[in-house]
Amino acid sequence: MPVIWMRGRDLVHSDPMIQAAPNLSVTTVAEIVRLAVAPVFLLSGIGAFLNVCASRLSRIVDRSRYVEPRLLESRGVEHERWIGELQTLDRRMSLVSWAIFLSVLSAVLTCLLVALLFAASLTGTEVGTTIALLFIGSMLAIGLGFAIFLFETLLGSRSVRVRSELLQHTVDEGG
Repeated sequence: MPVIWMRGRDLVHSDPMIQAAPNLSVTTVAEIVRLAVAPVFLLSGIGAFLNVCASRLSRIVDRSRYVEPRLLESRGVEHERWIGELQTLDRRMSLVSWAIFLSVLSAVLTCLLVALLFAASLTGTEVGTTIALLFIGSMLAIGLGFAIFLFETLLGSRSVRVRSELLQHTVDEGG
């Protein structure tokens, strides 16, 4: 059981896991802030990527809203074409949503990393392995989010094709 006692004017704790906060000078705090700046720049990049994903998702949703009434009014081959497009749009929405989820997860892990950097510096605890694991988790999440986004952009570019019957359409100029 940990014991706490006074040694002169200092409070002493027998538990090696709990240490007194180090003397924090302006220089020490400045160094802590400098170490935390790189992950904050990462958060800025993740935010920009989230903005791109949200814009893309919005455009996909707008297109699906455009397709839905046309699907309900169509018949035959045209109906099948609209169903195919709506299925592709649904798949794309799902992929962008996953990219957004993984990006936000990466941002949350990065925030935890920054908070832990500050807390460890203030308390003097050794949490280097935890910080490294948070950074690895953050990189894996954003990397997977980027990969899913890449797949969605490939799917989107493949689905935007001009139908061959339109490319071969000719206008009868008689009359």
